[in-house]
Amino acid sequence: MSDTGLQMSRRIRRTPFTDSVENSGVTGFTVVNHMLLPKSFSYTVEEDYWHLRENVQIWDVSCQRQVEIYGSDAELLVQKMTPRYIGSLEIGQCLYIPIIDENAGMINDPVLLKLNENKYWLSIADSDVLLWAKGLAIGFNLDVKITEPKVYPLAIQGPMSEDLMVEVFGNKIKLIKFFNFEMFEFLGVNQLIARSGYSKQGGFEIYFRGFEHGHKIWDTLWKAGQKYNIRAGCPNLIERVEAGLLSYGNEFTQENNPYECNLDKFCSNESEHEFIGKSALSKIKLEGISKKIRGIIFDGDPCPPCSKPFPVFSKDKVKIGQITSGIYSPRLKRNVGLSMIQRNYWSIGSEILVNTNDNITRKGLITELPIP
Repeated sequence: MSDTGLQMSRRIRRTPFTDSVENSGVTGFTVVNHMLLPKSFSYTVEEDYWHLRENVQIWDVSCQRQVEIYGSDAELLVQKMTPRYIGSLEIGQCLYIPIIDENAGMINDPVLLKLNENKYWLSIADSDVLLWAKGLAIGFNLDVKITEPKVYPLAIQGPMSEDLMVEVFGNKIKLIKFFNFEMFEFLGVNQLIARSGYSKQGGFEIYFRGFEHGHKIWDTLWKAGQKYNIRAGCPNLIERVEAGLLSYGNEFTQENNPYECNLDKFCSNESEHEFIGKSALSKIKLEGISKKIRGIIFDGDPCPPCSKPFPVFSKDKVKIGQITSGIYSPRLKRNVGLSMIQRNYWSIGSEILVNTNDNITRKGLITELPIP
């Protein structure tokens, strides 16, 4: 762990799979929700990209913490947190939802799982939704219990992921529809497995219970995955940018509203259900937005790491945005990025200029998402 540069303490939590990740050649971590997330291994990002598109990978994504909301008012509380209507959600289904504040600012964009009529999990990005939910429950005097359960997601991603999961859990895996989940036994414990994940290559997420047995499920999957060329991995930046998968805190923050983030279809603000920020969101929809996330393709040699955002300019050198995630795509043989772009310049196909951190100005184009 010392080679990663992170100074460890109780504030940064290890996962059930950290030992296995270290044994698999991890070279770097970041911290999400106060927990370790692997960010790089001994192979390059490009090598990892092609491997993910062609094989199967195992990712420690335990940092996707769960906010469990349980009680007779559980649905009511969740519905107050999001503009997306959840009343038709069935047990065993998942739902991507924006969570907004009173000004319609994005607090998080979790996946909602319905475990039973009175129990929901919010599988969150990097912000303290637990505290927001607790505050709302107290303020509205709701009959709910809100906790962070001891659940540690482990992702199996890539085109060979179903074959591997069948090897370990049986043919019932094939019956899980996209954004649905079923329960499967491992070492006498029921484990929730969903067909989902932070890539567009297909896969599953095991919401693992049993911290002390983390190495056992990792080893079981690792052994079974040898015939499928399994590799330890992590969310791949090239694949993520191409797919238009947004990262909370990077592409957008609480300063942004769902419409700026292209989440219009998840905002049913004209419906009868009430939610926090409804009036603010309605006003934004009526007045329109001044910026929106777009994809960008830009020229030149592979760009340097986007450790600081790359300024984006119009052809006449007006600053119109900044690339918050950018990297070279070996498939497209061009650099790709994600950026909030000002209204008068966000048309698909518009020519732009990008200033990268190596002091090079590169020509580019505004593109749709996912980047074709």
